Amino acid sequence: MVIITAGMIGVGKTTLTGLIADHLGSQAFYEPVGDNPVLPLYYSDPKQYGFLLQIFFLNRRFDMIKKALVNDNNVLDRSIYEDELFTEENHKDGNITDMEMAVYHDLMGHMMDELKQLPKKAPDLLVYAQTDFETILYRIKKRGRDYEQFDNNEALKDYYFKMWQAYQQWFEDYDVSPKIKVDLQKYDLEKAENQKIILNQIDAALAKR
Repeated sequence: MVIITAGMIGVGKTTLTGLIADHLGSQAFYEPVGDNPVLPLYYSDPKQYGFLLQIFFLNRRFDMIKKALVNDNNVLDRSIYEDELFTEENHKDGNITDMEMAVYHDLMGHMMDELKQLPKKAPDLLVYAQTDFETILYRIKKRGRDYEQFDNNEALKDYYFKMWQAYQQWFEDYDVSPKIKVDLQKYDLEKAENQKIILNQIDAALAKR
């Protein structure tokens, strides 16, 4: 089966993805962050690098979802299905022009058409991770990536809040596959007993397919 995880940065998707993969004996595909040369540039100048960042992510996520759907035994940390959320928000902020947005939509359309030609056309389950906003900020600080830090940067903090809100609506609108929401604030994955609770919720959702 193919499972995708989704949610804000700092929510715990990477830990969740590895946990599910180990539980199901499947392969984990992780979002390209550490090896993404564009991401630090974007944080320093979103208006210059907004479109380049989104094309970088779109290309990598398209490659990941194709491999996952063909192999049919994978867990993905983020996926192409939420890529447009970031691009639309960058467009609203003026970081991506109308022309660039049109190019993005055209490219995305071709990619989604290609996915429809695969034997497996969609994931089996979306696992959406959520916490409150203060927990997001705490975890962003805790993991310590310099370019993500928002101290003395209210604009970046505001961006995080806007994405936190946008993600909630994105989850409500998502209809590509069955979906569940897991509370990683109530069930912090650092505790083994919480890991079992979350995995039981996922197993129950998979059993309903």
